[in-house]
This record gives sequence, structure tokens and C-alpha cells, in this order.
Amino acid sequence: MRRWNGWGDDAIDYPLNDDMLAFLRDRIGAGTPPADATLAQACRSVAPSRLTARRGIDTTPEARLRHALGQSLPDWLKLRYGKVERVPDGVAFPESGEQVRELLAWARQEDALVIPYGGGTSVVGHLGAPQTDKPVLTISLARLSRLLDLDRQAQLASFGAGVAGPDLEAQLRAHGYTLGHFPQSFEYSTLGGWIVTRSSGQQSLRYGRIEQLFAGGKIETPRGTLTIPSFPASAAGTDLREIVLGSEGRIGILTEATVRISPLPQREAFHAVFFPTWAAAEDAVRAIAQARLPLSMLRLSNPVETQTMLAMAGKSRLLDLLQGYLGWRGCRNQKCMLLLGASGDAGGVAAAIGQALAVARRFHGVHAGQAIGKKWKHNRFRNVYLRNALWQQGYAVDTVETAVDWPRVGAMMQAVEQAARDAFAACGERVHVYTHLSHIYAQGASVYTTFAYRLAGSYEADLARWQALKGAVCEAIVATGGTISHQHGVGVDHAPYLAAEKGTLGMGAMRELCRHFDPNGMMNPGKLLAA
Repeated sequence: MRRWNGWGDDAIDYPLNDDMLAFLRDRIGAGTPPADATLAQACRSVAPSRLTARRGIDTTPEARLRHALGQSLPDWLKLRYGKVERVPDGVAFPESGEQVRELLAWARQEDALVIPYGGGTSVVGHLGAPQTDKPVLTISLARLSRLLDLDRQAQLASFGAGVAGPDLEAQLRAHGYTLGHFPQSFEYSTLGGWIVTRSSGQQSLRYGRIEQLFAGGKIETPRGTLTIPSFPASAAGTDLREIVLGSEGRIGILTEATVRISPLPQREAFHAVFFPTWAAAEDAVRAIAQARLPLSMLRLSNPVETQTMLAMAGKSRLLDLLQGYLGWRGCRNQKCMLLLGASGDAGGVAAAIGQALAVARRFHGVHAGQAIGKKWKHNRFRNVYLRNALWQQGYAVDTVETAVDWPRVGAMMQAVEQAARDAFAACGERVHVYTHLSHIYAQGASVYTTFAYRLAGSYEADLARWQALKGAVCEAIVATGGTISHQHGVGVDHAPYLAAEKGTLGMGAMRELCRHFDPNGMMNPGKLLAA
């Protein structure tokens, strides 16, 4: 069963090894596991529903609690400490676009606010109920998950927008296709959620970000149904897909989506390459990206992340041999690991990997084979379970991500990491901070930074620590000229920083667009655009 106050299936654990625990204790101190609230305790704090009783709407405390929050650290703190002050008044589970329209009409009559709910994996506060006297209805899209149409000639597939990643891929795989969109939240996140938050998958270098994959669909808005047909290209005015992409539930609910699919690759390969310094590694991945080689993934870890990943692997004879070999080749304390992948037919994969390795060698890259890449592929959707294991040891983990052009990549990494260290130094604590470039473009890269630190042991103190961290790193991102979100959307947490990127005129245009489709402001208020 899915955890109510953490990540994933409660039957799955991904424990920390002793080496990794010792590694963390050495860098930030020993953690003290907090006392978690129970599900029963949390349910007892849920207030009675303010909605009029209606068939098909679940108003039980547990259902409302399970659909109240996402996976951001503030959401975790509320659930773990039993401090969930606001939950939706009811949860609906429509099975068609028509039922969604009926629910929106009913919500209007009730003067209720509406929050769309996909997979509940938001890490920036998309799902929380606002503080309001109005009732709040959450509409879950879990039952809109079927493959509705498959066009082999055009390589298009249409799905209910609530389809989760594994179910989407399983339905396509049965016909010999893939979407190829694999965010780390793949296990639970949904097609509709990917679209309305502008998601990026781990192999987007081959398949494209979700904006390249989204071809059309249907959106139920308070003003009616917006239908977007699919075209290979169009010069007919504004691209209406762009109104839906990144809309975060503010204009309506995406119920159907047509996406561009690809034949299943015959082969995939993931290789590891180590570089002696960050400067050499960054130069190498930029050269590979600008050569436009047919790769599916480039993921570059800085020295601290490389060290952390090797510590997580634990001690073994093979790892000792690898470390000795890398040291002999000049990759020592400042070494950086690049994972590169290719997907396609056997010949194409071999050629792409070969060309990339040839470029890497020009920058003193040391090829370490496929063993690390195979391990990464096996665990790529399991690593997020480490959040549960770390919490149980008294540690919190959070991330931020941005994207900048190449001249600012190194400066952004340094600015974000230093902002985090300064924020924790102010409260007498240390933070283990490390960065990787998660998506590489010819123009620049996504800079993705992770923070591990000790829990204080109370809701108020831990929320204050997170607020200090989040504020400091977001200010650093804005000051260094990065986007406030490369792939996680805006939600509540990033909304205060959006104007720095969009400007007054841009913010006004976005507000007018939301007002056009949702004149009464009933759709997911407070998200994307700060109240």
C-alpha cells in the first residue's frame, strides 16, 4: 500500500548501508530520529467536511488526508509531525471528461474551490488546500487512465490524463512503443501532471521534454471544454498547447492528452566516465552536447556528489579496484562522474557511445564501462526511497533545480551550494550539499542540487530550517540569472520568485489568461501565481 506520510509503497525499503551512515555522521553529525504521528492521530485532527453530501465524493478523514498534500519537504513535515491544519473537504474520482464537467458545475453552485490531483508527487506545494472559508473539492484523475487511441502511422497515442508512468509505458509496450518520459517520480507521477508542470524525463536528450511530446488534448475549464487538435506543426496563431503546459491546474483540468510516441528501442546502454576535475568534465559534456550526438542521457556529478554516490555503493573489492585504477589515471579527490546513455538499434547505440567516448577522451575522461550505468538504471526509481530511510535516521533531504546558459553553470552551482552552507551556519548546523547537471543542452544545463541535513526534532524548528534554506537558495538562483524551475513547476514554494523571471508584463498576461478560463478564481488558487 502507498505510504501516507512518505514516498512510495510501504512494502519497499531502501536502507542506508553502514558506510553511508558513517559518511553522513562525519560531515553533518549524528541524526536523532523524530517521533512520527500515526495515521490515526492525523485523521483525528481532520475537521468535518463543509461540502453538501453528494454521491461519488469521499468525505472520510483518511481519504481527504491522503489527498491533502504532495511530496515537498513542508508537506512531509506536516504529515510526519501530525500538523495538517487544512485538508480538502471531499475527494471526487470521475471516470470521464463529462463527469469532470459535472463536478466543476457542482463546485460552482457550492461556491467551492477545486484542486486537481494526479499522482500526488509535487515537490513544490501544488496540492495544499488554501486557508479559506469556502469548501475545497479535490478531483482525483486516478480513474482516467486508459489508452484511448493509438495511431501507428502518425505515432500518436491518446490517454486519460490520470495515467501513471508505469501504466502508460505498459500499455504502450504491449503495442511496441514507448513515450520515453522517465522522471524520478515515474512510479507515481501522471501524464497530466507532467504536462501541467512542464516535466523533464531522465532520457529527454533522445525523447524530448514533455513540451516536445505533448501534441494535443482536452481541458475542462469553468468556462467550458478547450479541445486542442494535434498537428505536426502549425503557424495558425498562438499555440494553445502552451496555455496548458505549465498551467498547474489554474485554467482547468486536463482530462485527455495526445502524445508523440516512439518505437521501443532495440538496445539501451549506460556508461560511466570519470574526469579529473569539474572544469574538464564541464568542458567535455558541453562539447558532447554541442556535437549533437544521438544520445539519450548525459548526467554529470560534481566531486561531492561523485564521492557520495561511491559511498552509497558501500565497500567492495571491485570498488577498491576502480578507485585505484582511477587514481592511477589521474582521477583522484576532485573526480567527477558522467553517466551517458544511448537508446536505439544496436549499431546506432554503439556508434553514439563510441563518438561520445572519443570526445570525452579529449578532456582526459576515463571510461569505466557499463557496470555503474547498469546499477544506476536498476535503481533510478528506487533512489527516492532513500528519503524515507534518511528520515528514520534523523536526516532531511531536499533539492532545488534550475537551468542556465553555459557561461553561468559553474557560478550557479557555487552560488546555490554556498547559500545553503551559509543558511545552516547561521543556525549552528552543517549541510551536506552536492550538485549534478541533470539535463544537458547545447545552450546550457540544468543545475540540480541536493541538501542533506539533520532534523531539529520539532515541526516549528524544522520548518524554520527549511524556510531559511529555501529562501537562501532561491534568492541565489534569481541573483545568478537562472530559471526558478527547470522541471518541477512553480506551485506555492516558487511563486514568490516567478516575477523576477517573467517581469510585470508577463505576470499580467498570465493572470489575465487564468481569469479568462476561470473568471471566479475557483481553480487551484494560490498556486503558480501568488495570491
